[in-house]
Amino acid sequence: MTPRLALVGDRSPAVRAHVRVPALLAALRDRHGIDLDAYWIPTEEATASRLDGFDGIWLLPGSPYRSEAGALHAVRCARIGGVPLLATCAGFQHALLEYARAVCGLTGVAHGENTPDADDLLIEPLACALRGHEAPVVFTAGSLAQRATGVERSTERYQCGYGLNPRHLPTLVAHGLRFTGHDPQGQVRVAELPGHPFFLATLFQPELAGDGDEPHPMVRAFAAAVAARQGSPVR
Repeated sequence: MTPRLALVGDRSPAVRAHVRVPALLAALRDRHGIDLDAYWIPTEEATASRLDGFDGIWLLPGSPYRSEAGALHAVRCARIGGVPLLATCAGFQHALLEYARAVCGLTGVAHGENTPDADDLLIEPLACALRGHEAPVVFTAGSLAQRATGVERSTERYQCGYGLNPRHLPTLVAHGLRFTGHDPQGQVRVAELPGHPFFLATLFQPELAGDGDEPHPMVRAFAAAVAARQGSPVR
């Protein structure tokens, strides 16, 4: 049976990441022997019953999501269920938000794009927005991010204006979340969860890498983890 992949996001032709996904999936199948049966799931439909039975969850860019609760639920399903998760751009932000609320006990923290007037922002506007930017990322040696890319430094593409409020970083780290990618100034760009089969969140958008349809190494590593969970061979 072909492994099933949930593409969670509010699909739109105006979101470049969404447009590129079909070509990336085709390249995974044709060039890398990883055939995934992918289904788009809008955030307002990302319920437990809707996500049941998937072998991987990709929480894609495209914020503000129509349903913050749905995006958070997708992260929770992957985290609790041991389902491989790739969370990119807004997915990164909501992966941190879910972890802060559910694991760290920071129940009152908010996302500045969703609730800008909230008293305690976990995700706040970046001092310098990264929309349309390319910038270096340094990966922690031996981390999932570093193993997936095979390098300790790369240049990545962004399309975002929000990031982690550094005030909450120590609490997230103390509760087990690991930050394994930073910009040269030390700002977090990648998060992962040790002990999970595959839990990788990136503020940058690996789906935008390059000018063709060759999947970013992180996308390939994620796809391989999805296939491995279902027990499907990778040619």
